[in-house]
Amino acid sequence: MSELTVPAAERAAARVAVPALGCSLGDSGAAVETSISGNSITIRVTLAFPAAGIRETLEREVAAAVRTATDAARVAVEVGWSIVPRAPQGQLAPLPGVKNIIAIASGKGGVGKSTTAVNLALALAREGARVGVLDADVYGPSQPRMLGLAGAEPESLDGKHIEPLKAHGLEVMSVGFMVGEATPLIWRGPMVTQAVTQITFETRWGDLDYLIADLPPGTGDTQLTLSQKVPLAGVVIVTTPQQVATSVARRGLEMFTKVGVAVLGVVENMSTFLCPKCGHEEALFGEGGGAELAAACGVPLLGQLPLNGAIRAQTDVGCPPVAADPEGALALRYREIARRVALELSRRPKDQKHKFPKIVVEKQK
Repeated sequence: MSELTVPAAERAAARVAVPALGCSLGDSGAAVETSISGNSITIRVTLAFPAAGIRETLEREVAAAVRTATDAARVAVEVGWSIVPRAPQGQLAPLPGVKNIIAIASGKGGVGKSTTAVNLALALAREGARVGVLDADVYGPSQPRMLGLAGAEPESLDGKHIEPLKAHGLEVMSVGFMVGEATPLIWRGPMVTQAVTQITFETRWGDLDYLIADLPPGTGDTQLTLSQKVPLAGVVIVTTPQQVATSVARRGLEMFTKVGVAVLGVVENMSTFLCPKCGHEEALFGEGGGAELAAACGVPLLGQLPLNGAIRAQTDVGCPPVAADPEGALALRYREIARRVALELSRRPKDQKHKFPKIVVEKQK
């Protein structure tokens, strides 16, 4: 027999599956507020991650589940979200205005890390978050061109801070704004450290839910600088399926684990190629590499992305797929991955502590 009560309504709502995320509303950490007036129920669901792309679907499914469980004549559901800081507390000073810094990293170059980073940033913004991009790839800054800002120069209004540039709803800062596109940066480690620290802390970031940091490939000065000086909330590892890429990506993943940065998961890029002429789909770089890496390291596979000429073409002209066609098939795939990244981050404890471990280099005998 149906029961028209607050507990019955909330139990029904908690059992509803969150579209494409593999968890129930209750397991996602959502907060549910319910009120009953006569034969009508009003439910407000507050997610811990942005979800504009699935909001209407979720509202319909919660309403249907609650109506079935309670026999209410009317069920009104409103889904929203509230993003809180998940950055570790302790020795690292927070970045003013920024709730969460998510690094996008890879073991080797050429796997599409920067392309993934910019599209994930755009996807989070489309899902309803306030997002910035920090291009920390000092030797190969590509975000200015990818976001249509090549040749632009940031300003300083007070002589102390740099104003971020804006593109497609994102705040953007890059070393690439400080030097010409063809100018090689022949810098040693201390200069790299100084540059990354400066553009991170001297930029006057707005009120951001997420700052996406596009790191250079590997496990060098930039990665260590950010891990030591910036409270990274988490890192996403980008790889392609072949073993030569996943084996190097695993080293990068293990590095972040050792320095106390949470690995949110793995994104497998260039998983398959779909021929635009005949429609034939082929795994050019092998299959299952990303899933094997994620399983071996005990982290989720956040998603797989195709090798698609449109991604390259749109990104080259400063309008990546998520900006060019927000409801297109490619953009929807990036947005699904972005929701998974945000969900994984929301599951991190808010009071986690971060202490950079002491690194000892043993002398060879």
